[in-house]
Amino acid sequence: MAETLVFPGTVEWSGENPGISLKETPDGPFTTLASFFRVVLSPHGRGHALVLMLSPQESAPPADRANLCLTDNEPLARWLVSDYVAHFGAWRALPGLRALEYRSLDSVTSGGDAISRYSETVRAGDLTLVLEWSGLGKPFCFALPPEQSATGRHHMPSLFVGCEAASVTVNGQKRPGAPIPREIAGHRISTAMLAFSETWIRA
Repeated sequence: MAETLVFPGTVEWSGENPGISLKETPDGPFTTLASFFRVVLSPHGRGHALVLMLSPQESAPPADRANLCLTDNEPLARWLVSDYVAHFGAWRALPGLRALEYRSLDSVTSGGDAISRYSETVRAGDLTLVLEWSGLGKPFCFALPPEQSATGRHHMPSLFVGCEAASVTVNGQKRPGAPIPREIAGHRISTAMLAFSETWIRA
């Protein structure tokens, strides 16, 4: 009988965290960053949060290019941003994280079959934001050890699905750029992927 795999430490949160990071040129800066959370368990309860940076390199952008966090659980969202998002590779040390504008969301709706395409639609006041992933690849499951995780402090078992294309649309206007290739756990995917069954366990 195979040995049961048990992760030592404390489960901090579990849920979903698909993301999209776009560039206009492969060697240029990220022009749009979106990290979506559907958390089913955490010290701050359940909730959703969409962290969206329309101006990653600006700490005080104009209103039409604001850096936002839309959420139905602000304590949870602030904790996710400070303890997790701020450590993600594409987000680390970005000026845009310094002054995120937190707003209450009205609704979240997922779409697609998660086999060929997937979407998340978030509505908050006069904003409608649509994240779309298409050309989905084969799902794979892996577990990063703490020293390889974004925070450097957590085991991170997760199910990832890479994709060929992705977009971020704000009130009907598609953001410029496209995801670029990246590699994780020996799989070549891109900077836009689905992350389901994701659990962060503090070692």
